[in-house]
Amino acid sequence: MSTLLGDKRRFAAEVGEWVGGLRRVDLWAADQWLTCDDNAAYVPRFRHAVRQTAAEVSAGYGKPQPFADLSPAAAHRRLAAATTEEEELFRERFWIFHWGPTTDNLRTFVFRDGDELVLTFQFWREAHLREHPEHAEAVFAVAIPAAEFVGILDGLVACL
Repeated sequence: MSTLLGDKRRFAAEVGEWVGGLRRVDLWAADQWLTCDDNAAYVPRFRHAVRQTAAEVSAGYGKPQPFADLSPAAAHRRLAAATTEEEELFRERFWIFHWGPTTDNLRTFVFRDGDELVLTFQFWREAHLREHPEHAEAVFAVAIPAAEFVGILDGLVACL
């Protein structure tokens, strides 16, 4: 039996069966299946990381989008293109979804505008891009109220 939290068109998490010591966790954003490369979560580590993200967002984590003249996707590309140590440190201020192997197939950033978050993500693994050429160069962006996002994360933690 699976439990779906949220809306796949914005952000959703589905918790499924146990497979050995791992639990199936599928994540979606902007109608894209984020955990398509690895959806087997080691629950203690994954739960801790998700709980930490929920607490940080509840406490106001998330900076306004840099490069105000750019779209969220263009801002994502500019952050992803960082080459200097200074640019890389700046980029780290916008990271989200650092939840271990389940989400390490993505390059993800979050921008905050008051009570709303804009999540941006891009698939980067060569094997994934060969299987899904439509994802090459694609940056996906979705807006979601911070409270809704935190509610989904809290529900995910409870289900795990």
